[in-house]
Amino acid sequence: MRLKPDEEQRLNCILAPIKNDKRVQRMKQYTQHGRISTFDHVESVTRLSFWINKRLHIGGDDRVLSIGAFLHDYYLYDWHITDNGHGLHGFSHSNTAKENAIKHFGIGKKTQGVIESHMWPLNITKVPKCREAWIVCIADKCISTKETLLCR
Repeated sequence: MRLKPDEEQRLNCILAPIKNDKRVQRMKQYTQHGRISTFDHVESVTRLSFWINKRLHIGGDDRVLSIGAFLHDYYLYDWHITDNGHGLHGFSHSNTAKENAIKHFGIGKKTQGVIESHMWPLNITKVPKCREAWIVCIADKCISTKETLLCR
């Protein structure tokens, strides 16, 4: 999946302030799936989401989609350690990521919805409500499956 040069430039322009933030850089310290860091995972989900939106002409908002995708796992802890009071990670991390994104970047309601619904259908009540949220939810499942099966 390759982005066109103008798409690459647009994505970089949207994400540069977020990707360079020292708190976001902490995601490089945490393993997501297999040997993949949380930072690399969200970068892959963001790129696939952007690609799906453009190639299928879905018409999602580039900024909402990109920021929501990049911050969808912005929970900032090692989810493999189960005794740190984070509850059941699969059910709780989307809310933690959303709250961190609000606190650190002041994201809007639509972007919040993208983050909090990315774990649907596991979180059965958090159904994606906009095209950007659906794209990120699907892209996250695709990338997570790939990372889990192929990156051991």
